[in-house]
Amino acid sequence: MNLKGVLEGILFVVGDDGATISELLNILEIDDEELKKLILELKNDYEKEDRGIRLSILGDAFKLTTKKEHKKYYEKLLETDENKTLSQSAIETLAIIAYNEPITRVEVDEIRGVSTAPLIRKLMAKGLIKEVGKSDLPGRPILYKTTSEFLDYFNMQSLNDLPKIDAIEEIVDDIDLYNSKYKEDEDII
Repeated sequence: MNLKGVLEGILFVVGDDGATISELLNILEIDDEELKKLILELKNDYEKEDRGIRLSILGDAFKLTTKKEHKKYYEKLLETDENKTLSQSAIETLAIIAYNEPITRVEVDEIRGVSTAPLIRKLMAKGLIKEVGKSDLPGRPILYKTTSEFLDYFNMQSLNDLPKIDAIEEIVDDIDLYNSKYKEDEDII
């Protein structure tokens, strides 16, 4: 088994959260010396000029991050017109954050039912959400909330301008999920 490849995959999957030494030791089931060797090899691979990411140690976690010397290209990516519109999943994620802020990424994931790590990164890069501290939950996950750019983007003065949840529930209550306007054709069955 190529453990360096496994380590790289783990760091990709954990995204912004990163992985601590103890987590990596537990997952990879190796000793400290072997982990240090793998981390050093991977770090050296990423330091090559033809690579676009690097292995960074931020706090007590190892993370894959972009190289600072490529920053101007990443900024261009975020400035293009086609990237100014938000996908449906990005809007859903923003709504969850706006209605529940401050909220952790894991809590957003639980509400959406899918991983939102890439969306959270994109929304932060667009300046629509920001980190506002750490939760008291185990592991002290990052808390997120919307920014003034979020309010500007949606033309709101404050979060009080968000539609009330009660109004949304009334719309859903008006939909009859059990009676369809379509009738079954018994000849087809």
